[in-house]
Amino acid sequence: MLDCLFCKIAKGEIPSATVFENSEFKVILDRFPGNKGHLLILPKEHVENIFEMEPELGGRLFALGVHLAKVLKKELNLEGLNIVQNNGEIAGQTVFHFHLHLIPRYSKDEVNIKWNPMNPTEEELNNLAKILNQALQ
Repeated sequence: MLDCLFCKIAKGEIPSATVFENSEFKVILDRFPGNKGHLLILPKEHVENIFEMEPELGGRLFALGVHLAKVLKKELNLEGLNIVQNNGEIAGQTVFHFHLHLIPRYSKDEVNIKWNPMNPTEEELNNLAKILNQALQ
């Protein structure tokens, strides 16, 4: 896409603090990080969100994420890690090019990823599980 910020970054048209790059992905430090070491994994191919992504690409992307998480843990001595990925405006997506956030966590940091938990009944959970299971057949 011509106006896609992350496409331009992936192509090197816009500078970035690049941590890793291969033919499929570019990994950069987030320009506005939640914490030190906050990474973004960008597919070089424009994919708007997870709904448009091929499962094989997603598998390779997540494998890279696992490797990066271990490097972050070793090099930055982090205590935890959030993996965040938003799909659609209602879910908080602001750049409509798939990107996976790896956000290092440290005690007493100011990162806040929370929601108000629902309290469904066992029957509601079982009914939803049945619907989704049948859709996967």
